Amino acid sequence: MILKTTKLRDAIRVTLALGTTTAAGIGAAQAQDPAPAPAQEATTLDRIEVTGSRIKRADIETSQPIFSLSRDDITAQGLTSVGDVIQNITANGSTLNTTFNNGGNGDTGVSLRNLGANRTLVLVNGRRWVGGASGTGLGGQVDLNSIPTAAVERVEVLKDGASAIYGSDAIAGVVNIILRQNFEGAEANAYIGQFDKGDGFRQSYDFTIGSTSDRFAVMLGFGYVKEDPVMAGDRYISKEPIYTTGAALGGSSTTPNGNFSVRFGECFTDPTDPDTATRCRPNGTPGSFTYDPGAGAANWRNFTGADIYNFAPDNYLLTPQERRSVFGNASVDITDNVRFKTTLTYNERQSEQLLAAMPITLGVPVTGTNAGNVVISADSIYNPFGEDIDWVQRRAVETGGRRFSQDVRTFAMNAGFEGTLNFADKYYDWEAGYFYGRNKANNTTNGLFNVIALGNALGPSFIDDEGVPTCGTPDSPIAGCVPMNMLGGVGSLTQDMLDYATFVAHDEYSYTQKTYYANIGGDLFDLPGGPLGFSVGLEHRTEEGYDSPDALINSGNTTGNARTATNGGYDVDEAYLELAIPVLADVPGAKLLDFSVATRYSDYSNFGDTLNSKFGFRWKPIEDLLVRGNWSEGFRAPSIAELFAGQADSFPQVSDPCNQANFGNQTPPAQARCQAEGVPAGGYAQNNTQIRITVGGNPNLLPEKAESTTAGLVYSPSFVEGLDVSLDWWKIKIEDAITTVGATAIIQQCIDSGGTGATCDLYSRQPGGEILTLLNTTTNIGGTKVEGWDMTVSYRLPENSWGKFSFTWDTTYLSEFLNDNDGDGIYGEDIFKEPAIGSAMAANEGGNLVGEYDGPNLLNYWRIRSNLAARWEKGDWGATWNVRYYSDQTEPCQTFEDYGYGWLCTTTDRFRSIPTDANGNGTWDGTAGGDDFTVVAANEHHVGASTFHDASLYWNAPWNAKVTVGINNIFDKNPPIAYTAFANSFDPQYDVPGRFFYFRYSQKF
Repeated sequence: MILKTTKLRDAIRVTLALGTTTAAGIGAAQAQDPAPAPAQEATTLDRIEVTGSRIKRADIETSQPIFSLSRDDITAQGLTSVGDVIQNITANGSTLNTTFNNGGNGDTGVSLRNLGANRTLVLVNGRRWVGGASGTGLGGQVDLNSIPTAAVERVEVLKDGASAIYGSDAIAGVVNIILRQNFEGAEANAYIGQFDKGDGFRQSYDFTIGSTSDRFAVMLGFGYVKEDPVMAGDRYISKEPIYTTGAALGGSSTTPNGNFSVRFGECFTDPTDPDTATRCRPNGTPGSFTYDPGAGAANWRNFTGADIYNFAPDNYLLTPQERRSVFGNASVDITDNVRFKTTLTYNERQSEQLLAAMPITLGVPVTGTNAGNVVISADSIYNPFGEDIDWVQRRAVETGGRRFSQDVRTFAMNAGFEGTLNFADKYYDWEAGYFYGRNKANNTTNGLFNVIALGNALGPSFIDDEGVPTCGTPDSPIAGCVPMNMLGGVGSLTQDMLDYATFVAHDEYSYTQKTYYANIGGDLFDLPGGPLGFSVGLEHRTEEGYDSPDALINSGNTTGNARTATNGGYDVDEAYLELAIPVLADVPGAKLLDFSVATRYSDYSNFGDTLNSKFGFRWKPIEDLLVRGNWSEGFRAPSIAELFAGQADSFPQVSDPCNQANFGNQTPPAQARCQAEGVPAGGYAQNNTQIRITVGGNPNLLPEKAESTTAGLVYSPSFVEGLDVSLDWWKIKIEDAITTVGATAIIQQCIDSGGTGATCDLYSRQPGGEILTLLNTTTNIGGTKVEGWDMTVSYRLPENSWGKFSFTWDTTYLSEFLNDNDGDGIYGEDIFKEPAIGSAMAANEGGNLVGEYDGPNLLNYWRIRSNLAARWEKGDWGATWNVRYYSDQTEPCQTFEDYGYGWLCTTTDRFRSIPTDANGNGTWDGTAGGDDFTVVAANEHHVGASTFHDASLYWNAPWNAKVTVGINNIFDKNPPIAYTAFANSFDPQYDVPGRFFYFRYSQKF
């Protein structure tokens, strides 16, 4: 028979809805048990499936720590995206959200343990969700914005590895988003909100209707969300590239009025030194030239530092998006033993990013690309100098900026049969079904230039017989071409010129997942502690996707980032077995002792097979205390992008180890290698920190391997009613990481090796030292070790005359984060630590990264993240108060000191000693053996700790409505300043500055 709703299941769901860890539910259920009811007919207890296990059970507590957020917890945060809510949990690290503008795509992800969004498995109703389609999905990340927020009932977060249960990606943990089901009646919700600065307006509306009966249930819902942007120029912290420095530090040398030169390499800053070859102005002096707006092509002037462009105000700080969703589910009992169930969701997201106008760079500075072949011809009608302008930098503000727009449609369907099977007087639960998910995105980009068109428009031109400027020569005119005037300052580019040379890029992404699954579970036989439970199942899954860039982008004939198409897929067959082994129960010293064992076999079409297992235990020596632990193996299969990505250009911020600022910090052998590569003694002046590099996929990748361990306890003292405390230690080790080494690391590892390292073949330099080419494709190398503690305290006070109070305090403490970048098996090598005599010199892996901020990669390594949620209810009134804490970090600041901005640093006159292989034999021999210490300046900036407070007040109206008003960031706390952050001078994981006010109205029918 199919088991119906029972009191125990309802009690379990109420417990999950409290928003505490399920671990905390042990004592809570006992503390809140009602007085014994009169004797009644026995009821068969239903069992449910808890995240982290496929075995259905009445006891929701497992050997692994789980954190839950109820629908009330979600709405209390005053947010319009379930992704933003999940990013607020303390176990989350750094990942994409809508505060990412440059480098964002409208996605919102989750990165448990800060190990990357592709190492966190996202489930919906216990099933793997389809990958995102804006590009990140091909890389293994799920876009949480593809899940309709209005459909979410609760969120369960498993803070442990679970590949033995779910397969690939469950290395850092699992986020299971459970959608609303068995809904009776109708409900409408309306939400509006806005920052106190008058921007960032948000609105959300949804309507849900449903009906249930003994054999049939159906639900249908609709949702709409619109989030308006906030401009970077409208917040003081983000209105400059680097806070308080204007445009001088971090600004762009590609300016609206242009930055030009001729005859590169024929002028010298020191006429007696041939190594000082540089750019030339038309009058033969070294340097570059520019214009005042409207000055005319011949009226140039010298380009100076005062011309550096502040591009920051032209960017979004908080990006806009609009989402529409339809969701529903239905179930019907075909017989007493068989039920058909289906869930369907459709979500459409339209999002946008806005960057400053296109920086057109042609000629010498982009040698080796298609744009490097384009110059302003000496025969152009707009060139008064009679010679080619071979160095061209011009920001085309006449276009209005670069707009990156995404239209993403997500459809998902899960349909199947479930039921019970009676065999040998035992009931076994079975399930078989099919999941189909597809994400498809059409992206458009405005404000880009066609390099071929630029070559025509800037090439030879003439005035025809009718007085019309014409491209080409009188003998060979170019039909349809409009000559372009980049000289003369802002306003020289007319609309006709832009219409010819610009183009709208149309890119298409798609990701499709199909899964067939079947499983059966139940109790086999009785053991001293209870029945032996099992679950066994089979799955077949195919995943495929593509990235089809615009033809011009694919060919490289664009002033933007070029990339080639990605197309590929794989399939996997899997089988798993899970056992729940109750050993003892209700005996002295063991109120409960059981073990959980699972293993999963996965056979992939691309790399072969892998077997991953787990073992866990639960032990209750006394009624109030639970001790638990878990060990598991995990893996992450390479994603479609990592396998099949075509070659593409990227422009990351790269501080070349051989530039003038970094050269003095290198060891003597490394400095010698820099010079051997053509870098002048003392380093070269790196004028542009955004270096063009080539990235792409590798079809020969193997899966990542991981090992996870947790141990903890849950204490629910019977003498303190409603108090539950859980404390868990956790550790994760990843090997054979799928990664790219990184541009800076590629260069650093090469020069540290003296030119013999494997990375030396991956880059080349121009004669003056500037990076010319750099190849940074995916590979299996190295890994990561991370360790820490989770603590959750939940306290539900007995109701009194003041009402009902409840508190949940959830904290994650990170004690260790170590990387093995070079694959030598040694994690967290630190060049500042003295090696043992005779041992190899340490690689520069940063040591323990906890408490350090990696601004260029937007990675936070907070030691502590902590949330406190308080709720009060009395009669029809209630209130919530949520506190979010982020501990302090430090970031390197020496580069700012070297460029004359030392006042940005909070720790000055700081020096550190680096053990140096002075004798060049590759090992540390101590000072007595000929080695030495190199003292380097290492100033730092303190990124302060931050605490944000959010509050709401609600009233349950007598007409079955609920009215809520709230303020997020009620004390107007600004995010901490981080000067090395890629943009905005603060990290996008923090709140955008300003108080946010909102109002919500909910009506039930």
